[in-house]
Amino acid sequence: MNAPVVPLVPRKSPPRIVVAIPVKNEEERIGACLGALAAQRAAPPFELVLLLNDCTDGTAALLRALAPSCPLPLHIVERSLPAARAHAGEARRLACRHAARLCGPDGVLLTTDADSRAPPGWVAANLRALRRGADAVAGRAEIDPEEATLIPARLHEDDARECAYAALLDQIHALLDPDPADPWPRHDQHSGASIAVTADAYRRAGGMPGLPIGEDRAFFEALRRTEARIRHAPEVWVEVSGRTVGRATGGMADTMRRRIDAPDELLDDRLEPVADAVRRGRLRAAVRSACRGVPPRGGAKRLAESLALPARQIAALIEAGRFGLAWSKMEAASPVLQRRRVPVTELPYQTARARDIRDALAREQTLSRAASAGPAGIAVRAAPR
Repeated sequence: MNAPVVPLVPRKSPPRIVVAIPVKNEEERIGACLGALAAQRAAPPFELVLLLNDCTDGTAALLRALAPSCPLPLHIVERSLPAARAHAGEARRLACRHAARLCGPDGVLLTTDADSRAPPGWVAANLRALRRGADAVAGRAEIDPEEATLIPARLHEDDARECAYAALLDQIHALLDPDPADPWPRHDQHSGASIAVTADAYRRAGGMPGLPIGEDRAFFEALRRTEARIRHAPEVWVEVSGRTVGRATGGMADTMRRRIDAPDELLDDRLEPVADAVRRGRLRAAVRSACRGVPPRGGAKRLAESLALPARQIAALIEAGRFGLAWSKMEAASPVLQRRRVPVTELPYQTARARDIRDALAREQTLSRAASAGPAGIAVRAAPR
């Protein structure tokens, strides 16, 4: 069936806030997901779009039974997708597209997973971050503490080490290339379990991509190319299941199951050697400044040499003044920016180096700030001419 079930109560105007949820055989968990959303505090009215992707259990019947008593208007959309598109990425794309139509041009679209449980302040925290100037908010996904106890300790230990290294790399980037829209502290997750975006930014990015794996990461990459201000808000999070038999191919459950069966030999491709991360951060900072009209040190020719790209190509991208798009094209084309994966056996060494570099950069920043201040911390300003 492909017909949506819509609320019977007519609306006078489009809802400003809509939460989109892709659903695949979630009869056991969807009730808790809806209950958590219904218990949101300090949030304006919002509605839910539930995109049922080829459900073969009792999810649809359960949702119809819950709808009359649910305090949130539910839009239940059932889809039978072709085999090539019957995946979580396409379901999220369709759910978000439906939500975007509902919330109107000035609305806010959020998305989460059907096995998630949002804390009572999730919607409000996302909206606060948007009001502070963000166009999109990336939240964290945390595994249910009870279900986490069922995951082998080795996986928790591996994850803790990788997360610590990821945080060090992210802090190095924050020191080398500060983003005014995303200051430290922040996190580095891009999870479909917690995304908020203005309808305008969503449309400028071309909507949610319908990829079988990694649609959430790809969406944030598309947002960056359009100059969207992205906030990785540490205070925004949801709880997700710790199951190892999931609904989405290539999702978190698949990853955990694979790593239980056979530990990975390489880290995730976003966790590159720290020397590469430092190079990337310095070059990105130079390109960001150049796109804002500040000539790079040594000129565009030297920047082009550092990127191993033609100077004419670099100059044209910088002249356009669109940093997100320029950097995306440079990253894709530059041989020095191609990502190298780190063997798991090298992680202790890379972590120690990253910690030393982070500390050195932080000291440099502290000394630089002190040097620009006069007695009693008063900023020194040049005398007028």
